[in-house]
Amino acid sequence: MATAVIIVAAGAGLRVGGEHPKQYQKIGGEAVLRHTVRAFQQHGDVDHIHVVIGDNHDQLYRAAVAGMELPDPIPGGTTRQASVFNGLKAIIPLDPENVLIHDAARPFVDAATISSVIAKLSEFPGCIPAIAVADTLKRESDGVIMETVDRTGLWGAQTPQAFRFKDIFEAHVSAAASDRNDFTDDASIAEWAGLNVAIVPGKPENNKITTSADLSDAETRLNTGKSKMLSDVRVGHGYDVHAFEDGDHVILCGLKIPHGRKLKGHSDADVGLHTLTDAILGALCEGDIGKHFPPSEEKWKGAASDIFLKHAAKLVADRGGIISHVDLTLICQAPKIRPHVDAMRKSVAEIIGVGVDRVSVKATTTEWLGFTGREEGIAAAATATIRLPE
Repeated sequence: MATAVIIVAAGAGLRVGGEHPKQYQKIGGEAVLRHTVRAFQQHGDVDHIHVVIGDNHDQLYRAAVAGMELPDPIPGGTTRQASVFNGLKAIIPLDPENVLIHDAARPFVDAATISSVIAKLSEFPGCIPAIAVADTLKRESDGVIMETVDRTGLWGAQTPQAFRFKDIFEAHVSAAASDRNDFTDDASIAEWAGLNVAIVPGKPENNKITTSADLSDAETRLNTGKSKMLSDVRVGHGYDVHAFEDGDHVILCGLKIPHGRKLKGHSDADVGLHTLTDAILGALCEGDIGKHFPPSEEKWKGAASDIFLKHAAKLVADRGGIISHVDLTLICQAPKIRPHVDAMRKSVAEIIGVGVDRVSVKATTTEWLGFTGREEGIAAAATATIRLPE
């Protein structure tokens, strides 16, 4: 393996305010962490991504990266340095040539920066992006300026910080053995270990989200950028029907709902998720669910339908797009859908990685007319609105 990435998401992130750590708060309807992971998933030189998370972050993490193909997260440590060391130890079996270490709260890292730091590893054991200090620097004491600091040669460090894996791992081992736990970034550990670390110009937009103002600025930047870049707006339609057969529950939108019958199908027969999948595939002009998951293939027998919907969502992400909104209508006399609507919306949102406010689930009957009125099955109709780059 050539290049692995460790994304450090173990911090408490309290200064930003809000109910959750900053890496799990949302910008553009998605968690900050999700934007960060996507930046590396879309880079052709990245072979593996591992995220390091904090204690009790599992549920937040799962929701943030739902639908993304990632290995299980790595438990963090009591400091950033310890968290990175845990990440480095976890990827030893992969034997990567290079490793990139990146802050989860830097969601706007661009492909050019990633490419630049990787390229420098052919000359140096380490490389970081950084911004040259432009402002006059003052040193103060008790609120009074003591001196002006010469800013010549001073840079503000960013991430991803790139290293030859064996070099940075040995540096971390040495730091741990020396009881040094005060390093604030990995370049400083590399410097302490005697490694030459190069600098490439960073980007102002690759700043770390730290405060509530940073979060607000990120939201504005993201929405402004998306409105310019994702101008190809598409709407897809989906329709599906499943008959009832003997059973004691139905699966709808990923939820198990008690009922006197169950839905018949090759997979788990989740008519809601099947219909949403077809709507997204339709917006992409990618055919229907049967094209991607043929019912003739035994491996899909009894499969959970969230697999299908995650696949459709990934196809949107792979093309650099987003899912703006989905709207599902379930058509049946029974079971009663309304008591489960909120849970269904949450389930769908987690599967496709959007906010609940972008998911609509409704239900209607056919007033006892037709096959749904005779309670012979359930029908569903859906639309999906996506935005793609032109």
